[in-house]
Amino acid sequence: MLGAYVNAFRTPDLRKKLLFVLFIIVLFRAGSQIPAPGVNVSNVHQCIQGATGSVYNLINVFSGGALLQLTIFALGIMPYITASIILQLLVVVIPRLEALKKEGQAGQTKITQYTRYLTLGLALLQATGIVALARSGRLLSGCDNSRYPLLYNDNTSTFLVMVITMVAGTAVIMWFGELITDRGIGNGMSILIFTQVVARFPTSLWSVQKSKGWWTFAVVIAIGLVIIAAVIFIEQAQRRIPVQYARRMVGRKMFGGSSTYIPLKVNQAGVIPVIFASSLLYLPAMVSQFNQTGGSGWAVWIQRYFVRGDHPLYMISFFALIVFFTYFYVSITFNPEEVADNMKKYGGFIPGIRAGKPTEDYLSYVLSRITLPGALYLGLIALIPLIAFVLIGADQNFPFGGTSILIMVGVALDTVKQIESQLQQRNYEGFLR
Repeated sequence: MLGAYVNAFRTPDLRKKLLFVLFIIVLFRAGSQIPAPGVNVSNVHQCIQGATGSVYNLINVFSGGALLQLTIFALGIMPYITASIILQLLVVVIPRLEALKKEGQAGQTKITQYTRYLTLGLALLQATGIVALARSGRLLSGCDNSRYPLLYNDNTSTFLVMVITMVAGTAVIMWFGELITDRGIGNGMSILIFTQVVARFPTSLWSVQKSKGWWTFAVVIAIGLVIIAAVIFIEQAQRRIPVQYARRMVGRKMFGGSSTYIPLKVNQAGVIPVIFASSLLYLPAMVSQFNQTGGSGWAVWIQRYFVRGDHPLYMISFFALIVFFTYFYVSITFNPEEVADNMKKYGGFIPGIRAGKPTEDYLSYVLSRITLPGALYLGLIALIPLIAFVLIGADQNFPFGGTSILIMVGVALDTVKQIESQLQQRNYEGFLR
């Protein structure tokens, strides 16, 4: 492993890419610590220490803690993630977008442009809501706004400057991600998400030690290592469906006759269902925060059962939504009919299965069977921080939480594979021996 790292930095062009990625990460983390104009930093830190919980925990994880500190990169990568998910769903629904997707690189460039515009629109909405909550003192639960105001001034000019700053920060983050993709190694947006999640990991881990002692800390570390090993095992697991291509004559040359396979991952949906389910459950909690002064019965009920996340009703709802969105997302990202048609077009077939409709039915059957353990796995992993909150009273930002571990392991494995492929192109031995 160490020799592979040495070989990576020994190659000039690969070393240049790695150093460029590290440089962008440093700039990204620096921007996550710079407060937005008009923010009372001392009061923000005071309120964060005494906060009892927040409905924005997921966004705060993706921003590396920058959201609740109201920095220029407070929104983090979340608007881009949301915009990408929305565009993926719209591609299935809107024929024009589906036609663009089939156009190849030119169509994908157009969809990427639409994603950028939608990201800025979502960033504007999110920044407006967050700054409005910061003005009213409801951004952090348990914070006395009259004693510790989060902003120096709550006038309109300060409001507009903060919103524009946060939206501009989101645009800069998009630019950083595209720079890493073009001039570095790996997917830029994924690496930025990985950076923000890892940035909070040591603090969350050490908070367990300070609140529960060394014994609980050691148990959490041991459980965390087991969880990471299990996540790596599941993320790498796949069902390989064999595909045989018949020989065909083109001119005077013979083509085909090769054997390959279709890899169907157990976790075909990745971390997207967890984000879908979390976002959906945060909507009523966010609405109830705006209605806290009214004291409505529904707002009190939501605050009791759907804010802290330690109630069985919340856990059951969260688990059920993750299972539902796993099946839903897999159904729109993997089309058995399209795969079967492409195989038939190029003379491919699954041994023992007739081409056409029988191949489509077989792929649908295998996909539904393999999606069930993947959905249950995602649901159980996502419930880990909630269970830890109940058993040991740990903070909801539990260091080995499901979303954090899925992101860290998934991005790390993908980046290491890309580095290894470039090492093997230069006749070096890679990481995986």
